[in-house]
Amino acid sequence: MKKLNIYFTAGIPELEDTAEIIQLIQKSGADMIEIGMPYSDPVADGPVIQKAHELALKNGMTIEKLFSQLKSIKNEITIPLILMGYINPVLSFGFEKFCKECSESGVSGLIIPDLPPIEFEKNYQKILEKYHLNFTFLITPETSDKRILYLDSLSSGFLYAVSSSSTTGNTNSDLKNEDYFSRIASLGLKNPVMIGFGIKTKQDFENVTEKADGGIIGTAFVDILLNHRDWKNKAIDFIHSMKA
Repeated sequence: MKKLNIYFTAGIPELEDTAEIIQLIQKSGADMIEIGMPYSDPVADGPVIQKAHELALKNGMTIEKLFSQLKSIKNEITIPLILMGYINPVLSFGFEKFCKECSESGVSGLIIPDLPPIEFEKNYQKILEKYHLNFTFLITPETSDKRILYLDSLSSGFLYAVSSSSTTGNTNSDLKNEDYFSRIASLGLKNPVMIGFGIKTKQDFENVTEKADGGIIGTAFVDILLNHRDWKNKAIDFIHSMKA
């Protein structure tokens, strides 16, 4: 069975909805959850997730608040929780303090796309290992085989294969990029490969997981949280449709 990873931004649609959304995603059958930490300049994200970041910050979401929410449901969550965000807020919080809070909040791994691998190796890898946290790097269709192998060697948990070199939610994402997906599959990577960016339907999910271990859905799910009054039932139905 291919793994389904659902992303959403913490602090939307309302500040206190985060814990309920995590529980809803788990109960609906997703295999892991990626929680976006709101940031004022989310350059890798498209308009929908940028809007989510803005709303979450307006609602008052902070890293401290997120950890408090995660701790409140720590004992009820059995699937992996991954925090995704940008390095500046994490450094402002204090990197080791952040990792310690992650380990005490039930978080199993991090994705920080703007943390260079050289910096990771030099300054942060040992801290992550100390707190038993996985770290995932991203690759794109332009990433060379040599660099994919290097990033795979540094990653743990899974390797995030971006479907195209674009922002999240891009409608032009190439979900049938056979050459790219076949190339990844042929490299004998140590980590499972999860493909993300542009997955909106069950067919999209099936397309990307033909040669990968799973798919990551973000924009389509966040859109439900932002634009549907009955978001709870819509979100459940959406996840069920992906897992059917």
